[in-house]
Amino acid sequence: MAGRIRYDAFNAYLHKLGQKVDPFYCVIGEELLLRNETVDALRQHCRDLGFSERISLVLDANGPWHKIQENLQNTSLFAEQKILEITIPTGKPGRVGSAALIQLAEQVQQGQVSDCTIILNLPKLDKKTLEGKWCKAIFQAATTIDVPQITRPQLPAWIQQRLALQQQHVDKETLDFIVEKVEGNLFAAHQEILKLGMMLPPGQIDFNSVEQAVRDVARFDVFQLTDAMLAGNTKRSVRILQSLEDEGEALPAVLAIISREISTLYTLAQVKRQGGNLNQTMSSLRIFSSRQPLFHSALQRLSLPKLMGLIQHASDIDRLFKGYPVEGRLRDAWQELKRLVAKTAGQGIL
Repeated sequence: MAGRIRYDAFNAYLHKLGQKVDPFYCVIGEELLLRNETVDALRQHCRDLGFSERISLVLDANGPWHKIQENLQNTSLFAEQKILEITIPTGKPGRVGSAALIQLAEQVQQGQVSDCTIILNLPKLDKKTLEGKWCKAIFQAATTIDVPQITRPQLPAWIQQRLALQQQHVDKETLDFIVEKVEGNLFAAHQEILKLGMMLPPGQIDFNSVEQAVRDVARFDVFQLTDAMLAGNTKRSVRILQSLEDEGEALPAVLAIISREISTLYTLAQVKRQGGNLNQTMSSLRIFSSRQPLFHSALQRLSLPKLMGLIQHASDIDRLFKGYPVEGRLRDAWQELKRLVAKTAGQGIL
């Protein structure tokens, strides 16, 4: 049956299937770990039902797309049921791949696929791709499991759930420590939790044991930095910036995005000073509604004069990076960028 299944309802769906299986599944979402675990569960269900052969195709725009039809038409001498797994890591099948996927979807809908279950593994797709013909055809033909992103607010509960699976528990202080060390890197978080299961006994785990066992494997992007900065979380903002520097992120790229946010704040502060409609202005500036509270929060801390100072600070950092000394500034552009981030997350001054 074609349709969509929420990730949190997936286990119940598998249990309800019993001795049945659908001919076509599409597992789609941003979190690779959760996608792979979902595919693993579907594969195991098929094997429990007697599917003894597994074929795996990893394809991109230049891939051998004819292999799909070859494998569908290649019947086993012993009439074995098989699992055909198709992974498109980029989510971009190209012209030939799009046609092959549309053909596959049509075959499923017309009942032409037998003794085979197809599992399509896709990353999160952009809006333009989702509106493409091949995507629409897939979603009409396949049972689709939507895999969500685990956001930072969701991460503590996710870690607690994974620890509970290995009969382990932690207090809030220890949980917060783990979250800080693994944020933004779910694969590594999974590995660290498994390591705790191997190194430490079941039951309540104390902070000292966890501190010695868990590595700092957190990963961030510049948009997490700007969100923390706008929200006024100075400690988190500086930590994310340090992580970006350690990972080799280009300073001009980071500075450009931070400068853009400060300039947007300056524009909004002018509107606020003139008694204009902030929400309407944010919409015209294409600030998503989910981020608008962050800008409101920052505007409560930062006045127009302070924002003008932040804009000048950003300009000075650009000059520092290009090798020009600036009076009153440190020689290290990254250190000055940390000061700028801390000022923006705080009250505009240090």
